[in-house]
Amino acid sequence: MPEGDSLRRAAERVGRLAGEVVRVEAPHPRAAALGLVELLDGRRLERVEAVGKNLLLTFEGGLVLRSHLRMRGRWRVGPAGGPRVGIPWLVLRGREVEAILWNGPVLSIGRGAVDRLGPDIMADPPRLEAMLARFRSTDQAREIGVALLDQRLVAGIGNVWKSESLWLARLSPWSRLADLGDDDLRRALHEASVAMQSGRSRRAVYRRTGRPCRRCSEPIRSRRQGDDARTTYWCPVCQAGTCDGSA
Repeated sequence: MPEGDSLRRAAERVGRLAGEVVRVEAPHPRAAALGLVELLDGRRLERVEAVGKNLLLTFEGGLVLRSHLRMRGRWRVGPAGGPRVGIPWLVLRGREVEAILWNGPVLSIGRGAVDRLGPDIMADPPRLEAMLARFRSTDQAREIGVALLDQRLVAGIGNVWKSESLWLARLSPWSRLADLGDDDLRRALHEASVAMQSGRSRRAVYRRTGRPCRRCSEPIRSRRQGDDARTTYWCPVCQAGTCDGSA
């Protein structure tokens, strides 16, 4: 699933259309059923912003189009009228470029639940104290590897950066919030922010099960975690902690 850093890059790409009056097509039946052409065609796109894992496109008149990409959605930007294969969900065409949404499972008019999200991990500077307050307000029996994915606590972190930031912070994903100090939580959030802002691409643990840890050479382990059974990757030596399963 695209995470906050990917959405920020998508916002920059689609933002090339900001300030232009756009022509709108909704080739996909599910997008067409939303009446997006009738609502948005011929309006000026004023700004594009990423909020957590959401892309918000604001059009003149205050209309906001929210896009959430889930696992497979992608925004592509290229020359207007260029060739395409398949049926896109949505096309926004400017004078010279167009933005095309492929496999876009979530489109809606309005901000939806965005205003109930936690502070954005991609903010510069990140609001670490506000994030910490939310982490301390939730159930302290939760494992940090689960809590980091809760968009109500901090927006923008997904499964990749959950695993990577905890490795960088040398914290076990299985540690419960009650067993971690405030400095531990700040460190995990800080590492996530720095790594995501920098565009770091070299993975230390994510999808490296059985391969040597880049710090200590211990084989990386992986295991499902939480009610959503997302796969967590970690080093059992660098991130010593409790876990009732093995790789």
